[in-house]
Amino acid sequence: MELLTAREIKAELRRRTAVLAAPPRPHTPTGGVAVGVCVVGPARYGVAVRTFGPSELADEVIAAGRELAGDECDIRDVGVVRAQQWEPGELQGRHRPLRPGLSVAHLDVTAGTIGGFVVDDSGAVLVLSNNHVLADSDRGAAGDVVVQPGPADGGAAAADRIGVLDGAVALDEVAPNLVDAATARLDDGVEISAEYPGGALTGWVAVTDDIAVEKAGRTTGVTQGRVSAIEIDGISVQYPSGVLDFDDQLEVTGTGSSGFSAGGDSGSLVYRPDTREAIGLLFAGSDTGGPNGQGLTYCNPIGTVLERLGVRLA
Repeated sequence: MELLTAREIKAELRRRTAVLAAPPRPHTPTGGVAVGVCVVGPARYGVAVRTFGPSELADEVIAAGRELAGDECDIRDVGVVRAQQWEPGELQGRHRPLRPGLSVAHLDVTAGTIGGFVVDDSGAVLVLSNNHVLADSDRGAAGDVVVQPGPADGGAAAADRIGVLDGAVALDEVAPNLVDAATARLDDGVEISAEYPGGALTGWVAVTDDIAVEKAGRTTGVTQGRVSAIEIDGISVQYPSGVLDFDDQLEVTGTGSSGFSAGGDSGSLVYRPDTREAIGLLFAGSDTGGPNGQGLTYCNPIGTVLERLGVRLA
């Protein structure tokens, strides 16, 4: 179907979901439903329905999706979606100069990933990652120490400090969020290399097709995938402090045997390897829903990230 048709069906499913969920369901990581637009080929789209475990609400929305979109309704149960914290992996050592893919974190966080580098209005170069990596999910304050590697990988303030928390987009516990993003201001003398596996980024692009993508992350290293859905609303993500909702997100399905991401890859920048254009900031992943028992990965559109932080790619 055409993109406009898919968006119209998505809007109708969102309306029905709101009606079926009233009064509001308890805010838990299971039982909810997200709907978006899935990409099935060049200029070909369907409707994505993502359920977070079985529920009456899920059954009702699935039935409505099949009614409105027929065979062009892509239904997947993704289990629990979690903000990706850490587990053992690669890229965990201390490295200078800094580069994308390395372990990094606020001193009170385990570890996440340096997504890349951005520039603010003053011309200062900043580290880009998630709020839950650099700002401890809104518990941190501007000026808090950031270390590389993250504390889970042995990072300590004295030897491994690279800078301080600079800015973070606050996470909303009530209204849907659009980004999980923050920056760190580098200390004097900390050098960087903005090179990705294929070279430096050339810019960024908004996604409307099932393009091939790549990322470099602290836990799983360099992995490949494809954009499987866009404009997904209603994703419920489990954070240490509770469940937060996100709208207008990108979904990536891994094309390798071990999936696209794992815990600790949060903050990775997802980009097109063919054009080296950034497309999203990785922040969460599901237990299931992908091929061969893999989970799915969720990203904030990079244009929204840059706009909300008031920065541009370095």
